[in-house]
Amino acid sequence: MENYRINFNYAKALFLVASDTGQLDAVSGDMRLVADTCADNRILSTVFANPVIPEHRKTAVLRDLFGERVCKVSMMFMEFIVRKRRTVNLRGIADAFVQLYRDSKGIVLSHLVTATPVGDDIKEAVCRKVGDFTNKEVELVTEVDPSILGGMSITFDGNMYDARLSTAVAELRKEFSKNIYESKL
Repeated sequence: MENYRINFNYAKALFLVASDTGQLDAVSGDMRLVADTCADNRILSTVFANPVIPEHRKTAVLRDLFGERVCKVSMMFMEFIVRKRRTVNLRGIADAFVQLYRDSKGIVLSHLVTATPVGDDIKEAVCRKVGDFTNKEVELVTEVDPSILGGMSITFDGNMYDARLSTAVAELRKEFSKNIYESKL
């Protein structure tokens, strides 16, 4: 069962341990890897959510997947998560840790959605504008969504800049649906 408070508390504990051991950057990379792996693999999430599968099997799965790819602190933490029977929360904990890391480093996560893939010059311009607005370093995630027809939308820190063509068309439809003409007949 997903629970934000549980995810945040475990992530905060890992953050403190990683800070104390001087491995904050390494653990951040590891937690990004864990979050991405869990997000991309539904079977893995099902295994972690299944209470019938014993702890030693879940630990073996974690060691097989991440043993050589993560630092010792991250591996020990994941084994601790298994012992505490919180593997269902592993992705949420990893996401919460990455957010804590961003907050500590003054990084803002920004999502850019466009109808077609954009070049590096557009990405740099968006990063520069968002960075100027927030006075923070920008981590940009891009997404292509052909349903927006054209334009773009940018979200960051609870803000949204909406310059999608689909939004403009919807607003025009709404305006045209209002009948302001009164017949004089």
